[in-house]
Amino acid sequence: MGEISQEIKTVPSVRIANEVIAVIAGLAAMEVDGVAAMSGGLTGGITEMLGKKASARGVKVEVRETRVSLDLYVVVHYGVKIPEVASRIQHRVKEQVETMLGLFVSDVNIHVQGVSFAATDGELTDTERGSGS
Repeated sequence: MGEISQEIKTVPSVRIANEVIAVIAGLAAMEVDGVAAMSGGLTGGITEMLGKKASARGVKVEVRETRVSLDLYVVVHYGVKIPEVASRIQHRVKEQVETMLGLFVSDVNIHVQGVSFAATDGELTDTERGSGS
């Protein structure tokens, strides 16, 4: 009698750090016209002291199995239509996270933390940040 061989196929496990998701979401948001900067929100100063990367600043990530919920804290340029900018951010971030990571983005919440009146330089004053951070 011949031996019966069984081939066991396993799918390797891939774990993606929340920091990676935050960086991708933050970079995608910054590509949207009308976004001046990502804001650290209320905890911005603390995360900056802990060495959090600038591209991940202003992004809160919550992962449940393969579903991702994102909160983005942004500063917009003066004169933009905020609902339109927020909608473009949501679309761009959802598209990039789902394409690059293969995760389902359940929601992208936009929190406008301030308005930038700066014409050319990227430095914002505390009053322009809106959060006092």
